[in-house]
Amino acid sequence: MTKLITFNELRRVKDNLPAGSMQVIADKLNINVETVRNYFGGTHYDVGGAVGMHVEQGPDGGIVTLDDTTILDLANEIIAKSKELV
Repeated sequence: MTKLITFNELRRVKDNLPAGSMQVIADKLNINVETVRNYFGGTHYDVGGAVGMHVEQGPDGGIVTLDDTTILDLANEIIAKSKELV
């Protein structure tokens, strides 16, 4: 499923993840952790894969089109669970 989100919103999701969450997501999806980092704006394509993220210049960091929301969905689940524990 395709989703539009601002780049800054995507970074806020990343910034709200508890420590170690990138590795948890990578392990659940059986992908390289650098691929997860690339999804949130990293550029380590020599180590991790491309993630189907397209950025257009604009306000709030630009508009990001995500081809697949699986990583974002897992990140939001982790954030919600971490808030339940507080």
